[in-house]
Amino acid sequence: MTAHATHNRSLAISLVMLVAGMVMLSFASVPLYRLFCQVTGFGGTTARAEYVPKTVLARRMNLHFNTDVAPGLPLEFKTPGHDVTFKIGEPQLVDFHVTNTSDQPVHGTAVFNVTPHKGGKYFVKLACFCFEEQVFAPGETRALPVSFYVDPAIADDDIMDDVTHMTLSYTFFNPDKVNR
Repeated sequence: MTAHATHNRSLAISLVMLVAGMVMLSFASVPLYRLFCQVTGFGGTTARAEYVPKTVLARRMNLHFNTDVAPGLPLEFKTPGHDVTFKIGEPQLVDFHVTNTSDQPVHGTAVFNVTPHKGGKYFVKLACFCFEEQVFAPGETRALPVSFYVDPAIADDDIMDDVTHMTLSYTFFNPDKVNR
């Protein structure tokens, strides 16, 4: 084989491997991005925990709620109806309510974020309906609980000194209609 042919073959193999790697990354990108966001709090993504902290601070946080539904999804999605003010480190439980307004079963999944985004890493969920596909029977109304707290470590972060309010937002979408 000539040097030119060897070079071309090497280049072709490299390009095939590059394309294969890009395809693999495209399939892994959503789980990797979700993991990155959970670890860093990037984009207002919250942390998860199984236990409540032992420390409760005197500092208070006000939490506002927001809900949205993707166009064409026949769900009525309601917030708890009021803001919640609580001490940092104190566990909270709120219920969102979803009603299927159609005469057919509806599949939906909720995604969330916290604003301001810099507060996401301190907002810790103990239990949440998010990222789990829900199936709502025709006309069904269901309470969907969320249990959470704000990590007392927020008090040690100087860039969080001005944060006294956060917003927890959820959007329901049909997982079958997401571009994959």
